[in-house]
This record gives sequence, C-alpha cells and structure tokens, in this order.
Amino acid sequence: MSMKLFINKWFAKFVRKEGISNAQLHQAIREIEKGHIDADYGGGVIKQRISRTNQGKSGGYRSIILYLQGSRAFFVYGFSKSERDNIRELEKRDFKELAKITFALSETDLMKLIEIGAYQEVQCDGKD
Repeated sequence: MSMKLFINKWFAKFVRKEGISNAQLHQAIREIEKGHIDADYGGGVIKQRISRTNQGKSGGYRSIILYLQGSRAFFVYGFSKSERDNIRELEKRDFKELAKITFALSETDLMKLIEIGAYQEVQCDGKD
C-alpha cells in the first residue's frame, strides 16, 4: 500500500485500550480507497467505522481520519458507538482546520512530529 497511515498520540492510546489492530486501521483505509466512506465531512475529514474484533461494524468504533487521497491518512480521534452517536458541528470544523494544518506539513515537519511522539506511522501487522 503506497498510502502512509499515521495515528496521533491520543488515537494510539485509544487503539491500545480497545485492542484495535494495525490491520483493522489499514482495512478502514482500503474501504475509503474503494469509495466505501461512512461520512465525508469535507476538507479531507472522514468518519469511518472500524469493526470490533470478531464482530460487525454496526456496534464497533468510529474513527475520524484526515485523509489526503493517494498520500497520507491520519487517524486523530475515535469512539465506540455505545459511547456517543456522532461528533458535533464545532468538532467537525475543528477537524477541518486540523486537516489544513496537517496536510500542509512537509516530510521534514512530519518526521519531527514523529520523533517527539505526536504521531507514529502504522505498519500493517497482518492481523485482522
């Protein structure tokens, strides 16, 4: 996959707590690339479902992804469907602003953010 996936520090904690695998994150991006998008908020901000292990997507997780087609995807927020229904309009605007800033990062800037732990690249671990 030529698309590079990243998670921010907050999302990394969420993934560990919920037991979401790297393969599940990669699957969410593959779905987006096929045009199977759960919600497109505009400005590169997408809400995509991630299924719980051994369960379906409907009761699973929702992730907010800053998605730059053919280049990079940044998982920045996640929640379980049982926790909340959706994100608020103000949050959508904030994520769109974050997307503008994030997409403008140079490779050097991104590497610096990875070095300080703000983001980490997600490698596919082969597990589903």
